[in-house]
Amino acid sequence: MSLPMAQSPSPRAGVEAGRLLVVDDEPEVCGLVADFLRRVGYTVESCSGGAELDAALALGAVDLVLLDVSMPQEDGLSIARRLRASGSMPIMMMTSLDSVVDRIVGYEVGADDYLAKPFDMRELLARVRAVLRRAAFTYGAGAAAPVDSATACFGKVSLDHARCCLVDRTGSRTELTATEYYLLDTFAQNPNKVLTRDRLFANMPGRDADRIERAVDIRINRLRRKVEVDPAKPMVIRTIRHVGYIYVPPRATR
Repeated sequence: MSLPMAQSPSPRAGVEAGRLLVVDDEPEVCGLVADFLRRVGYTVESCSGGAELDAALALGAVDLVLLDVSMPQEDGLSIARRLRASGSMPIMMMTSLDSVVDRIVGYEVGADDYLAKPFDMRELLARVRAVLRRAAFTYGAGAAAPVDSATACFGKVSLDHARCCLVDRTGSRTELTATEYYLLDTFAQNPNKVLTRDRLFANMPGRDADRIERAVDIRINRLRRKVEVDPAKPMVIRTIRHVGYIYVPPRATR
């Protein structure tokens, strides 16, 4: 068994807040991670798989799910995909699968961050704090007010800043992850300006330099499926080759 940490420093107790779910079919790994995060002050529950996770989610709101990939019955990618389809809670993958393809797949199914085992517990804590900080900024009191109005038009939908979601002409809502909202909000505040991948990546979680270009491209492609009339021929979020992207607001919002 590959334990998830290289070192296990003693954190100060009672300095964090939030309800976290650790999902891993290896009881020792699950317990070590959960115990460490409890000692920092988080409320943490351990789940051995998808069924226990669903039961825990039914009991109340969750701030972050830390999810193993290689599990029997229902693997972590499948769990992440259905969690993302039903809501926008932050998801962090914790797995020994660490090839470029594995990480890309993790991001494509909706993970906000991806941490390879074995990892140092200090890195785990730093990444947990970063993901929660991003989510709090997006959905909490710290969220920046929109520049012009409560909504910004993105093709077939509008970005609702107040509810952090997309709304179509019929009023139907599409939920966004914290990272997706961050990207759309950044575009909305910089219309008709070319934004480099580095600029867009600046406040996204999991900032490994070799993943900058691919991490941004994955999320832009996902957003295009939500906002563009024809994602294969994007007109609202356009690619500037070798540089980045530009948001071109439609002439009319309705």
